[in-house]
Amino acid sequence: MPLVPTTLLQSNLPGLDLIHRGKVRDVYALPGNRLLIVATDRLSAFDVVLPDPIPGKGEMLTQISNFWFGKTAHLMPNHLLDVPLAEVLPAGTDLALYEKRAVVTRRLKPVPVEAIARGYLIGSGWKDYLASGSLCGISLPAGLKQAQQLAEPIFTPSTKAAVGDHDENVSFDAVIAAVGTDLAEQVRTATLTIYQWAAAYAAERGIIIADTKLEFGTDEQGTLYVMDEMLTPDSSRFWPAEEYRIGISPPSYDKQFVRDYLEAQGWNKQAPGPHVPAEVISGTAAKYAEALQRLAGLKLD
Repeated sequence: MPLVPTTLLQSNLPGLDLIHRGKVRDVYALPGNRLLIVATDRLSAFDVVLPDPIPGKGEMLTQISNFWFGKTAHLMPNHLLDVPLAEVLPAGTDLALYEKRAVVTRRLKPVPVEAIARGYLIGSGWKDYLASGSLCGISLPAGLKQAQQLAEPIFTPSTKAAVGDHDENVSFDAVIAAVGTDLAEQVRTATLTIYQWAAAYAAERGIIIADTKLEFGTDEQGTLYVMDEMLTPDSSRFWPAEEYRIGISPPSYDKQFVRDYLEAQGWNKQAPGPHVPAEVISGTAAKYAEALQRLAGLKLD
Protein backbone atom coordinates (compact mmCIF):
# COMPACT_ATOMS: atom_id res chain seq x y z
CA MET A 1 0.00 0.00 0.00
CA PRO A 2 1.55 3.36 -1.00
CA LEU A 3 2.62 5.86 1.63
CA VAL A 4 0.45 9.00 1.58
CA PRO A 5 2.75 11.75 2.86
CA THR A 6 1.92 14.00 5.78
CA THR A 7 3.83 17.15 6.73
CA LEU A 8 5.30 17.79 10.18
CA LEU A 9 7.79 20.58 10.85
CA GLN A 10 7.85 20.07 14.63
CA SER A 11 6.24 17.43 16.81
CA ASN A 12 3.99 18.27 19.75
CA LEU A 13 3.24 15.43 22.17
CA PRO A 14 1.90 16.84 25.47
CA GLY A 15 2.67 14.70 28.48
CA LEU A 16 5.83 13.20 27.02
CA ASP A 17 9.25 14.45 28.12
CA LEU A 18 11.01 16.06 25.13
CA ILE A 19 14.71 15.48 25.75
CA HIS A 20 16.19 16.58 22.43
CA ARG A 21 15.14 18.46 19.32
CA GLY A 22 17.76 17.82 16.68
CA LYS A 23 18.21 18.93 13.10
CA VAL A 24 15.56 16.46 11.93
CA ARG A 25 14.46 14.27 14.85
CA ASP A 26 12.55 15.04 18.04
CA VAL A 27 13.34 12.61 20.86
CA TYR A 28 11.07 11.85 23.82
CA ALA A 29 11.74 9.77 26.92
CA LEU A 30 9.52 6.76 27.58
CA PRO A 31 9.32 4.55 30.68
CA GLY A 32 11.46 1.44 30.76
CA ASN A 33 14.66 3.06 29.44
CA ARG A 34 13.09 3.62 26.03
CA LEU A 35 12.79 6.50 23.58
CA LEU A 36 10.20 7.71 21.09
CA ILE A 37 12.01 9.15 18.06
CA VAL A 38 10.01 11.28 15.62
CA ALA A 39 11.50 12.11 12.20
CA THR A 40 10.10 15.49 11.17
CA ASP A 41 10.17 17.01 7.69
CA ARG A 42 12.88 19.50 8.64
CA LEU A 43 15.85 19.64 6.28
CA SER A 44 19.35 20.58 7.33
CA ALA A 45 22.10 21.55 4.91
CA PHE A 46 25.65 22.41 5.91
CA ASP A 47 24.52 21.75 9.50
CA VAL A 48 21.89 24.52 9.39
CA VAL A 49 18.17 23.72 9.64
CA LEU A 50 16.35 25.33 6.72
CA PRO A 51 13.01 27.12 7.27
CA ASP A 52 10.99 25.08 4.75
CA PRO A 53 9.95 21.44 5.31
CA ILE A 54 10.08 18.69 2.69
CA PRO A 55 6.59 17.09 2.87
CA GLY A 56 6.76 13.38 3.70
CA LYS A 57 10.54 13.44 4.22
CA GLY A 58 10.41 12.20 7.82
CA GLU A 59 8.21 9.29 6.79
CA MET A 60 10.56 8.34 3.96
CA LEU A 61 13.61 8.57 6.24
CA THR A 62 11.95 6.38 8.86
CA GLN A 63 10.74 3.77 6.38
CA ILE A 64 14.10 3.44 4.64
CA SER A 65 15.93 3.32 8.00
CA ASN A 66 13.60 0.59 9.24
CA PHE A 67 14.19 -1.30 6.00
CA TRP A 68 17.98 -1.21 6.45
CA PHE A 69 17.82 -1.97 10.19
CA GLY A 70 15.92 -5.13 9.28
CA LYS A 71 18.22 -6.06 6.42
CA THR A 72 21.42 -5.66 8.46
CA ALA A 73 20.25 -7.14 11.77
CA HIS A 74 22.44 -10.19 11.07
CA LEU A 75 25.49 -7.91 10.98
CA MET A 76 24.80 -5.63 13.95
CA PRO A 77 22.06 -5.21 16.58
CA ASN A 78 20.06 -1.98 16.27
CA HIS A 79 18.03 0.26 18.55
CA LEU A 80 14.51 -0.63 17.32
CA LEU A 81 11.94 -2.16 19.66
CA ASP A 82 8.80 -3.90 18.46
CA VAL A 83 6.30 -1.71 20.33
CA PRO A 84 3.10 -0.38 18.69
CA LEU A 85 3.04 3.42 18.57
CA ALA A 86 -0.57 3.50 19.79
CA GLU A 87 0.67 2.19 23.14
CA VAL A 88 2.99 5.14 23.78
CA LEU A 89 1.46 8.19 22.04
CA PRO A 90 -0.54 10.58 24.26
CA ALA A 91 -4.33 10.21 24.14
CA GLY A 92 -5.85 12.24 21.35
CA THR A 93 -2.72 12.21 19.17
CA ASP A 94 -3.33 11.84 15.43
CA LEU A 95 -1.84 8.39 14.89
CA ALA A 96 -1.82 8.83 11.11
CA LEU A 97 0.55 11.79 11.46
CA TYR A 98 3.11 9.77 13.42
CA GLU A 99 2.74 6.10 12.46
CA LYS A 100 5.15 6.19 9.51
CA ARG A 101 7.64 8.64 11.01
CA ALA A 102 8.05 7.57 14.65
CA VAL A 103 9.69 4.55 16.29
CA VAL A 104 10.14 3.21 19.80
CA THR A 105 13.77 2.38 20.57
CA ARG A 106 16.19 1.38 23.27
CA ARG A 107 17.67 4.30 25.18
CA LEU A 108 21.39 4.00 24.57
CA LYS A 109 24.49 5.96 25.49
CA PRO A 110 25.58 7.62 22.22
CA VAL A 111 29.13 7.10 21.02
CA PRO A 112 30.26 10.74 20.49
CA VAL A 113 31.51 10.18 16.93
CA GLU A 114 29.99 10.47 13.45
CA ALA A 115 31.02 7.12 11.95
CA ILE A 116 31.54 7.67 8.22
CA ALA A 117 32.45 5.10 5.59
CA ARG A 118 33.63 6.38 2.22
CA GLY A 119 33.91 4.29 -0.91
CA TYR A 120 34.33 7.24 -3.27
CA LEU A 121 36.19 10.55 -3.13
CA ILE A 122 33.53 13.26 -2.92
CA GLY A 123 32.26 16.06 -0.70
CA SER A 124 34.42 17.16 2.22
CA GLY A 125 36.63 14.14 1.58
CA TRP A 126 37.45 15.45 -1.90
CA LYS A 127 38.20 18.90 -0.49
CA ASP A 128 40.50 17.43 2.19
CA TYR A 129 42.29 15.34 -0.42
CA LEU A 130 42.88 18.36 -2.67
CA ALA A 131 44.31 20.28 0.27
CA SER A 132 46.47 17.57 1.83
CA GLY A 133 46.52 14.38 -0.25
CA SER A 134 45.02 12.58 2.71
CA LEU A 135 41.70 12.10 4.48
CA CYS A 136 41.31 11.92 8.26
CA GLY A 137 45.01 11.12 8.54
CA ILE A 138 44.84 8.38 5.87
CA SER A 139 47.25 9.00 2.98
CA LEU A 140 45.71 8.41 -0.44
CA PRO A 141 47.44 7.86 -3.80
CA ALA A 142 48.30 10.95 -5.86
CA GLY A 143 46.29 11.79 -8.95
CA LEU A 144 42.84 10.69 -7.82
CA LYS A 145 39.90 12.47 -9.43
CA GLN A 146 36.61 13.74 -8.02
CA ALA A 147 34.08 10.93 -7.42
CA GLN A 148 36.70 8.25 -8.09
CA GLN A 149 36.17 4.93 -6.33
CA LEU A 150 38.76 4.22 -3.64
CA ALA A 151 40.77 1.00 -3.72
CA GLU A 152 38.81 -0.05 -0.63
CA PRO A 153 36.32 1.74 1.62
CA ILE A 154 37.85 3.79 4.42
CA PHE A 155 36.60 4.88 7.84
CA THR A 156 36.68 8.68 8.13
CA PRO A 157 35.13 9.78 11.44
CA SER A 158 34.07 13.28 12.33
CA THR A 159 33.10 15.14 15.47
CA LYS A 160 29.41 15.15 16.39
CA ALA A 161 28.38 18.80 16.16
CA ALA A 162 25.56 20.50 18.04
CA VAL A 163 22.72 22.08 16.07
CA GLY A 164 24.17 25.01 14.15
CA ASP A 165 27.78 23.87 14.46
CA HIS A 166 29.76 22.09 11.75
CA ASP A 167 31.10 18.55 11.96
CA GLU A 168 34.87 18.29 11.50
CA ASN A 169 36.79 15.33 10.10
CA VAL A 170 39.14 13.79 12.66
CA SER A 171 41.73 11.02 12.73
CA PHE A 172 41.16 7.51 14.08
CA ASP A 173 43.57 8.38 16.89
CA ALA A 174 41.16 11.13 17.94
CA VAL A 175 38.35 8.54 18.14
CA ILE A 176 40.56 6.32 20.31
CA ALA A 177 41.28 9.30 22.57
CA ALA A 178 37.56 9.99 22.88
CA VAL A 179 36.15 6.49 23.46
CA GLY A 180 39.05 4.07 23.97
CA THR A 181 40.74 1.59 21.64
CA ASP A 182 38.28 -1.29 21.99
CA LEU A 183 35.13 0.73 21.28
CA ALA A 184 36.85 2.68 18.50
CA GLU A 185 37.82 -0.57 16.79
CA GLN A 186 34.28 -1.94 17.18
CA VAL A 187 32.77 1.19 15.62
CA ARG A 188 35.20 1.19 12.70
CA THR A 189 34.66 -2.49 11.96
CA ALA A 190 30.88 -2.21 12.21
CA THR A 191 30.78 0.90 10.01
CA LEU A 192 32.81 -0.66 7.20
CA THR A 193 30.98 -4.01 7.44
CA ILE A 194 27.55 -2.39 7.17
CA TYR A 195 28.68 -0.07 4.37
CA GLN A 196 30.18 -2.84 2.26
CA TRP A 197 27.11 -5.07 2.66
CA ALA A 198 24.69 -2.24 1.85
CA ALA A 199 26.77 -1.00 -1.09
CA ALA A 200 26.68 -4.46 -2.66
CA TYR A 201 22.91 -4.69 -2.08
CA ALA A 202 22.30 -1.26 -3.61
CA ALA A 203 24.57 -1.96 -6.59
CA GLU A 204 22.27 -4.81 -7.62
CA ARG A 205 19.49 -2.18 -7.79
CA GLY A 206 21.41 0.35 -9.86
CA ILE A 207 22.44 2.63 -7.01
CA ILE A 208 25.97 3.50 -5.88
CA ILE A 209 26.30 4.34 -2.18
CA ALA A 210 29.27 6.70 -2.33
CA ASP A 211 29.46 7.17 1.42
CA THR A 212 27.32 6.94 4.53
CA LYS A 213 27.26 8.19 8.10
CA LEU A 214 26.23 5.89 10.93
CA GLU A 215 25.67 6.51 14.62
CA PHE A 216 26.18 4.06 17.43
CA GLY A 217 25.30 3.68 21.10
CA THR A 218 25.96 1.27 23.94
CA ASP A 219 23.61 -0.25 26.48
CA GLU A 220 24.27 -0.72 30.20
CA GLN A 221 26.21 -3.91 29.47
CA GLY A 222 28.44 -2.14 26.94
CA THR A 223 26.90 -3.86 23.90
CA LEU A 224 27.22 -1.76 20.75
CA TYR A 225 24.11 -0.96 18.67
CA VAL A 226 23.64 0.99 15.46
CA MET A 227 21.01 3.71 16.06
CA ASP A 228 19.35 6.95 14.96
CA GLU A 229 19.00 6.58 11.17
CA MET A 230 20.57 4.22 8.70
CA LEU A 231 21.53 4.56 5.03
CA THR A 232 19.03 7.31 4.29
CA PRO A 233 19.26 10.10 1.71
CA ASP A 234 20.05 12.43 4.64
CA SER A 235 23.00 10.36 5.85
CA SER A 236 24.34 8.96 2.58
CA ARG A 237 25.18 9.86 -1.00
CA PHE A 238 23.15 7.72 -3.42
CA TRP A 239 24.15 7.95 -7.08
CA PRO A 240 22.27 6.38 -10.02
CA ALA A 241 24.83 3.97 -11.45
CA GLU A 242 23.81 4.74 -15.02
CA GLU A 243 24.77 8.42 -14.60
CA TYR A 244 28.02 7.95 -12.66
CA ARG A 245 31.12 9.55 -14.17
CA ILE A 246 34.57 10.15 -12.70
CA GLY A 247 35.61 13.79 -12.54
CA ILE A 248 32.22 15.33 -11.74
CA SER A 249 29.87 15.43 -8.76
CA PRO A 250 27.30 12.88 -9.97
CA PRO A 251 23.56 13.51 -9.75
CA SER A 252 22.17 12.02 -6.59
CA TYR A 253 19.07 10.80 -4.75
CA ASP A 254 20.01 12.70 -1.62
CA LYS A 255 19.99 16.27 -0.35
CA GLN A 256 22.92 17.16 -2.60
CA PHE A 257 20.15 18.55 -4.83
CA VAL A 258 19.49 21.17 -2.13
CA ARG A 259 23.18 21.68 -1.36
CA ASP A 260 23.89 22.44 -5.04
CA TYR A 261 21.09 25.03 -5.09
CA LEU A 262 22.36 26.67 -1.90
CA GLU A 263 25.97 26.70 -3.12
CA ALA A 264 24.83 28.63 -6.21
CA GLN A 265 23.16 31.30 -4.04
CA GLY A 266 26.35 32.46 -2.34
CA TRP A 267 24.91 31.73 1.12
CA ASN A 268 27.54 31.90 3.89
CA LYS A 269 26.28 28.62 5.43
CA GLN A 270 25.45 30.30 8.71
CA ALA A 271 22.04 30.36 10.41
CA PRO A 272 19.43 31.38 9.56
CA GLY A 273 19.18 29.32 6.41
CA PRO A 274 17.53 30.75 3.30
CA HIS A 275 14.12 29.79 1.98
CA VAL A 276 14.17 27.17 -0.78
CA PRO A 277 11.94 27.48 -3.89
CA ALA A 278 8.98 25.15 -4.31
CA GLU A 279 10.56 23.39 -7.28
CA VAL A 280 13.65 22.52 -5.24
CA ILE A 281 11.43 21.22 -2.40
CA SER A 282 9.36 19.05 -4.75
CA GLY A 283 12.47 17.89 -6.60
CA THR A 284 14.12 16.85 -3.35
CA ALA A 285 11.01 14.95 -2.24
CA ALA A 286 10.93 13.17 -5.60
CA LYS A 287 14.57 12.10 -5.26
CA TYR A 288 13.98 10.72 -1.75
CA ALA A 289 10.90 8.87 -2.99
CA GLU A 290 12.77 7.32 -5.91
CA ALA A 291 15.54 6.11 -3.62
CA LEU A 292 12.94 4.60 -1.29
CA GLN A 293 11.30 2.76 -4.15
CA ARG A 294 14.48 1.53 -5.85
CA LEU A 295 16.15 0.35 -2.65
CA ALA A 296 13.27 -0.80 -0.46
CA GLY A 297 10.45 -1.31 -2.95
CA LEU A 298 8.26 1.17 -1.05
CA LYS A 299 6.19 3.67 -3.01
CA LEU A 300 5.24 7.14 -1.82
CA ASP A 301 1.88 8.23 -3.17
